[in-house]
Amino acid sequence: MTTQTHSAQETQKIGEGIGKKIKNGGIICLYGELGAGKTTLAQGIARGLGIKQNVLSPTFILMRRYNLNNRFFYHIDLYRLNDLEEIKGLGIEEIIGDPKNIVLIEWPEKIASLLPRRRWEIKMETVSENGRKIEVNELK
Repeated sequence: MTTQTHSAQETQKIGEGIGKKIKNGGIICLYGELGAGKTTLAQGIARGLGIKQNVLSPTFILMRRYNLNNRFFYHIDLYRLNDLEEIKGLGIEEIIGDPKNIVLIEWPEKIASLLPRRRWEIKMETVSENGRKIEVNELK
């Protein structure tokens, strides 16, 4: 599915719809340049999952964890990391290996070799100041 949004609110609404589709655990890979709206989309996904807290970018702390009853939603931002061993040191293999977790990863290309085949891939592109092109694929 490919769609285009014209505001941050529309981007969040698309994310909310994606979040509502995720009933069990899963991996969500967000691709896009800086400023493409990845965190804005992540906020909508979190809302669709039922998270009431304000979802903030984990750029400087790398990872945030939100409780979803008997499972967790992880929002991971790998922008500042370049070394795969350093990334593994975060415990990312255990996090993505737990089938109950929902894990959203910004800059997932940095851990391509660790990603499971079954995952959501979302590519974001800036098309105007507030416009975004969003391509969503569920890989099975």
